[in-house]
Amino acid sequence: MNNNSILSEARTAEVETHPFAPVLPPEATVMMMGTFPPTADKWAMRFHYPNFYNDMWRIYGSVFFDDVDYFRVGDEKRFDPERIRDFMFERGIASCPTVRQAIRETGNASDKNLTVVTPVDLDTILPQVPKVETLFTTGGKATEVLLNLLAKPPAKSKYPKTNQSIDYPYEWQSDNKEKAAVQDLTLYRLPSTSRAYPLALDKKVAAYKEFFKTIGKL
Repeated sequence: MNNNSILSEARTAEVETHPFAPVLPPEATVMMMGTFPPTADKWAMRFHYPNFYNDMWRIYGSVFFDDVDYFRVGDEKRFDPERIRDFMFERGIASCPTVRQAIRETGNASDKNLTVVTPVDLDTILPQVPKVETLFTTGGKATEVLLNLLAKPPAKSKYPKTNQSIDYPYEWQSDNKEKAAVQDLTLYRLPSTSRAYPLALDKKVAAYKEFFKTIGKL
């Protein structure tokens, strides 16, 4: 076995598959799209955004119920995945990662050091949520992955900045990869909910609240 084969096998062994299935309420009109969860030792539950110190579910609690601990389980350092899932189905909010398989180049959840191996298959996902008109990402990496799926990706200089949106004309592909149709979606980029993102929680809450008002969820 030559050195290239050894390196290839070692690299293949590092490929991880996203551990959580998408949440796809059939009546959803908006879909949240992040990247990859932290390593399993940092999970507080088996659900999207599983790290107790990620602020995603505090933001949702504050935006929709004026209570940052709405989805928390008592005084425990975890959130209730069933309660979150029920809420998402009731409110018509889907959640699907932009990355199916990836390599953690530094062994952590940093998007900066995440190599995307297999992106989301929107041709499979979107038919399951036919009423979705809006996608929103929770950081720059997810935004980049989605924009690279377009038939004509925009130049990086035209990527939306945080709290901005862009038209997302996604081109459907048929089974034989022939052009089928274009679905006109809107893609919003919202602040990352990671504690590593340098923005105060109240400002993140304000950004998400404004977004959900804009799309008619509040």
